[in-house]
Amino acid sequence: MWLFLAFLVVPLIEITLFIQIGGAIGLGWTLLTVIVTAILGTYLVRQQGLRTIEKLRSSVNELNDPTEPLVHGAMILCAGALLLTPGFFTDAVGFSLMIPSVRSRMFQALRSRINVASFATGPQNPPRQPGSHQGRPEVIDAEYQDVTPDKQEPRGPSGWTKD
Repeated sequence: MWLFLAFLVVPLIEITLFIQIGGAIGLGWTLLTVIVTAILGTYLVRQQGLRTIEKLRSSVNELNDPTEPLVHGAMILCAGALLLTPGFFTDAVGFSLMIPSVRSRMFQALRSRINVASFATGPQNPPRQPGSHQGRPEVIDAEYQDVTPDKQEPRGPSGWTKD
């Protein structure tokens, strides 16, 4: 129901704003404003996206919870889509999502409504067998045989081609 209302209300708001702003500043300035906001939005999305990717990499490398950088990245992606969509309302929402403090507040609001049961990184270790030493890997005794083929001398043509 909410999605239907958004697809109904947002275009109506955009049309109203285009008529009002276009009547106040003229068609040329209105179109120029829409084009400039798309270009500026693309630049901002690229800059903030690269920063967020770097934060995500560092949180993964340090084995920290990557949830916040992932959510910020998703919000930046949504902001980019809104900024590329022609309109004043979508630009206002898109530019507000480009502000890190707004994204952080939205993340905190989302986090308070979602309950994460568990979080783990890396491979999960199976339970240790009784009698194995804590902290020491089990020793496996095995034999092996080298099966790499010997180097063969190059032979003549295969016969499939003419010399």
